[in-house]
Amino acid sequence: MSWKDFFIMSDNMTAQDAKEYMDKHEQGSYTLLDVRQPGEYEHNHIPGSKLIPLPQLLDRIDELDPEKPVITY
Repeated sequence: MSWKDFFIMSDNMTAQDAKEYMDKHEQGSYTLLDVRQPGEYEHNHIPGSKLIPLPQLLDRIDELDPEKPVITY
């Protein structure tokens, strides 16, 4: 099983598309998922994002709310 099995893929969003989505939706109504490495996250991240490095995603997939849309970067 792959982490991709847990997601419905959609068209890629530009950074502007993601910002517009976040501006139109209340924080907490979606998950902003950062799949980079911890050092990258510590250096800079979008406030409110959740860090789950991509290599850990399959093991930690239960930390995501399946009822909320996920924006991943």
